[in-house]
Amino acid sequence: MKKKALAFAAMACSVAMLLSACGGSNSNAASGNTAGSNIITAYNSEPQNPLVPGNTNETGGGKPVGLLFSQLVSFDKDGKASNEVAESITPNADATQYTIKLKSGWKFTDGTPVTAESFTKAWSYVANAKNAQKCSSFFSAIAGYDDLQKDGLKGDEQLSGLKVVDDTTFTVDLNQSDSVFPIKVGYPAFAPLPESFYKDPKAFGEAPVGNGPYKFSKWDHNKEIALVKNPDYKGNEDVKNDGVTFKVYTDDSAAYRDIQAGNLDVMESVPAAFTKTFKTDKKVQAYSEAGSVIQTFTIPSSLDHFKNDEEGQLRRQAISMALNRKQLIDKVLNGNATAATEFTSPKTPGYSDSLKGADNLKFNASKAKELWAKADAISKYDGQLTFSYNADGGAKPIFDAVVNQLKNNLGIDAATNPIPTFQEFRDAITNRQMKGAFRTGWQPDYPSAENYLWQLYSTAAADGNGSNDGDYKNPAFDDLCKQAAAASSTDDANKLYQQAEEILLNDLPAIPLYYSNASGVASLNVKSGYAFDWQNLPTYTEMSKK
Repeated sequence: MKKKALAFAAMACSVAMLLSACGGSNSNAASGNTAGSNIITAYNSEPQNPLVPGNTNETGGGKPVGLLFSQLVSFDKDGKASNEVAESITPNADATQYTIKLKSGWKFTDGTPVTAESFTKAWSYVANAKNAQKCSSFFSAIAGYDDLQKDGLKGDEQLSGLKVVDDTTFTVDLNQSDSVFPIKVGYPAFAPLPESFYKDPKAFGEAPVGNGPYKFSKWDHNKEIALVKNPDYKGNEDVKNDGVTFKVYTDDSAAYRDIQAGNLDVMESVPAAFTKTFKTDKKVQAYSEAGSVIQTFTIPSSLDHFKNDEEGQLRRQAISMALNRKQLIDKVLNGNATAATEFTSPKTPGYSDSLKGADNLKFNASKAKELWAKADAISKYDGQLTFSYNADGGAKPIFDAVVNQLKNNLGIDAATNPIPTFQEFRDAITNRQMKGAFRTGWQPDYPSAENYLWQLYSTAAADGNGSNDGDYKNPAFDDLCKQAAAASSTDDANKLYQQAEEILLNDLPAIPLYYSNASGVASLNVKSGYAFDWQNLPTYTEMSKK
């Protein structure tokens, strides 16, 4: 979400959108969740920011935002895209211009119509640097984006590449070919916004007005976010319940126990303490299948001795090779994950486990020590490398193990640096206050390699303009991604994305650890519709307690 950032549970918390926090409730019963009601109560973390789609790139906010807003296209459980608000999205010959026609009759929950300007104005707002929206980089391919990154803006300047033709038609001119664009617009950052947003964005974020399958009811900070079924929704989802209440937890074990007791209905992770037993626990409904979320850690490219130069590359490769991923998965995660072989996921089109540089993700302690010594010959490093993570998300066992492996296999001074809450953790990353490595991961926003690569490691997504939290920059990587976006076929695009990945496997701007299983539990109160989608998230709209 932001992906997108995920909060994480040691076993398999969806990471995301960038990373969402796994967290424990201070109360057992959510509002409206009385006996016989069909309100689904779901596990969540406190969102980092107010619920504005373009400023949400972590799963704490991403989950409710995803249910409150509908975009031009939507995705089914398996990630297949279908037009939703859009009647058609038509490219020109080289995919540098798209003509978008909207279906008629769509309304926001305040009764105002969804028009072409609802999209063009919202996209321009997110792209405009003056507004400091976290998802700004998603709009970097639209003509005029660079002009909206300049100093002295007022915040209401519009992207020159967007033109309103009439109330239900607009065109999008791109500054480069982008064959993924018709899929990308399904990400919530591309949601339309009503006029009421611009009058008071801060107030809107506390009580958002959307056009999705649910409408906002209330937000009791650090406790719960309540959504109710939107009776005027006319999209692709067939909503089987009366609402979803997201309950905020700071202890994932407490959430699991609430599932067992029937006081919480669903969570998309399994705490480390329960990974051995959840599949046979008669008090829950268990789910565990191969998933699309990748778990990583990032070392900022500005950190001395770890920059994107020869010394830094040697040290990153050494650290990666000193990690025994199979041991981490078997001993800490009880087998509920798969060792990472590249930067996307096994569920992503174009995935490969045999790219050039994949050996950098394989355990080789002797080679790791050799590479570290080469780096020391360039510039001696005697510092302590810290690994930060949010303490409220169950990540402690993994990073304790990572630190111990680096001490034992590489002989360096490493230590963990737990940060109390996910919100504090993400704020420290956003404000570039991290002085060592920090936990990262990704839950896909749309089913394409581009989402894992361009949005996380491009120059356009660095420096606070997107989800490139380590501020990695490599023009050769950027160029291959741009070529892939302009490719005439998906196969050609994926070959170019694989070449771009090979650059990442050498530079290692983040260290891939493993792919989380889509794992979670539901209470016995849930009678139907419990499954997980292509983002490793529960199928909220399909779940019912009746």
